[in-house]
Amino acid sequence: MIAVLKGDIIASRKISNPEIWINPLKSLLSKWGSSPKDWELVWGDFFQLEITSPKEALEKAWAIKSTIKQVSPRDSDKKNSPLDVRIAIGIGAKSYDGSKISESNGPAFVYAGERFDTLKKDRVNLAIQSPWEDFEKEINLYLKLAGTFMDTWTISSAELVYLYLQNPLATQEEIGKKLGIKQNSVSGRWSRAKIDELIEINRVFQQKINNLLL
Repeated sequence: MIAVLKGDIIASRKISNPEIWINPLKSLLSKWGSSPKDWELVWGDFFQLEITSPKEALEKAWAIKSTIKQVSPRDSDKKNSPLDVRIAIGIGAKSYDGSKISESNGPAFVYAGERFDTLKKDRVNLAIQSPWEDFEKEINLYLKLAGTFMDTWTISSAELVYLYLQNPLATQEEIGKKLGIKQNSVSGRWSRAKIDELIEINRVFQQKINNLLL
C-alpha cells in the first residue's frame, strides 16, 4: 500500500511571479523524494507526490497546504494569502512502477485521480479515496470539518502549522524563538490555527490506517 497526493494550486494566476510559490513547493517536495520519480510539478500548477507510508499522507498534505498559504505577493500586506491548494489522497496498491510518477499506475493512482476530479463539485479542498468505504467516509467528514478553519488560515497561522509539522516535538517556547515571538503569542496562534484539532484528526487517521493494514 502507498499513498498518492494529486493536487493543484488555487488562484495561481493571481500571482504575477509564480516562483514565490513554486520554489517553496519544490523545496518541500524535494525533502520527500526526487523528481520525476517520486513527485512532479507539471502544467504550471498541478503536482503529484507518491508516499510509501500511507499514514504520513495527512501530515504531508497539511505541510503542502501550510507552505502555499504562507505565500503572499511582495507588494501586499494582507494577512491571508491569495493562494490555496486542492489535494486528493489516494490510498491503495501500486501495480506499475514507472520512471516518472506520471507513468506509474495502480489503485492508489486511480483513487487519487478520481477523488481529485470531485473536489470542486464537493466544494472541499482535501479528501481521500481508499479501498475502505467506512474509513473513507469517516476521515472525509473530519477533513471537511477541518477545512472550515484550514482554508482560512492566515499567513502567520500557516507559518506556525508548517513549523509544527517540521518538528512536532518542539515546545511552544522553541517555536516562538524561531518566529521571534513570545510563548504566549505562539499559544494564541496555536489556538487560532486549531493545531490540537489537526493532531487529533491525524491520530485517528493513523490509528485506523494501522489497523486496516494489519
